[in-house]
Amino acid sequence: MSTMLVTGGAGFIGANFVRLTIERGAADHVVVLDKLTYAGRRDNLAGLDASAVEFVEGDVCDAGLVSSLVARADTVVHFAAESHNDNSLRDPSPFIHTNILGTYTLLEAVRAHDRYLHHISTDEVFGDLGPGDPRFTETTAYAPSSPYSASKASSDHLVRAWVRSFGVRATISNCSNNYGPYQHIEKFIPRQITNILDRRTPKLYGTGEQIRDWIHVDDHNDAVLAILSRGRSGETYNIGSDGEATNRTVIELICDLMGAEGYEHVADRPGHDQRYAMDASKLRTELGWSPRYTGDLRAGLADTIAWYRDNEAWWRPIKDAVEAGYAKRGQ
Repeated sequence: MSTMLVTGGAGFIGANFVRLTIERGAADHVVVLDKLTYAGRRDNLAGLDASAVEFVEGDVCDAGLVSSLVARADTVVHFAAESHNDNSLRDPSPFIHTNILGTYTLLEAVRAHDRYLHHISTDEVFGDLGPGDPRFTETTAYAPSSPYSASKASSDHLVRAWVRSFGVRATISNCSNNYGPYQHIEKFIPRQITNILDRRTPKLYGTGEQIRDWIHVDDHNDAVLAILSRGRSGETYNIGSDGEATNRTVIELICDLMGAEGYEHVADRPGHDQRYAMDASKLRTELGWSPRYTGDLRAGLADTIAWYRDNEAWWRPIKDAVEAGYAKRGQ
């Protein structure tokens, strides 16, 4: 039987990855390690067969625990990270702890036990682009602009250093902005969807002209499985879906799909990057991968709206507290 360790597997992208892994039969047994911070929730894994998915609550910086779990696994997929940009601007320390020290701890464990590691990263390590700039490639120079993106850039460099210095078997993927089921409602898309469902006015940060390459979480995780199956150790793969759209376009699509009348402009995030766009041609050419929602943001959003509408019990208990926090910041 094959065993996969998934760090951060109770978070948004990680939980969806665990579900897809079980659905596809990509592993016989999945061990989820998650600290259950604000984005990690046990109920993100609800309904999965307990004999196939084992949950361990713990910190990826706990060297003893991590080593014991890595020893049991054939493959390690590292999602665990603090990932909310706004939170990193208010308090960078958890980002340094989890994203840098946690990755170091995991690398030392996979080195000691000679296990394969796939490290999940972000497009934000590259900084931002101007409107006419070419998309990020795997060789684009890093230029992070927030504590979050700087900590993720650091973790990427650690993985590459351990591959070169110690012969660790590892791959890295840098992905564009995800959306879909189980995403915390502090994030842009689920916040607007739940605002409308809650009869609140949707909120657009600043002018809304920032551009993101939006990808449905299932497409991201399908790409990760392709890398695990066919990727080459030591390589980095960009993941993107050719889904570039401004935040204004996204909120207007949500309003249109949900029959909402208009939105409110609120204060922008400090240091808000202008544009992210991923060139995923290496992934497509070398591994034969393609996304389900290629350039079809409307269909992906409709799928996501339906999930939040059908799962009100998942987001309703935290909605008031999230909106109160944004209200204090004028957002």
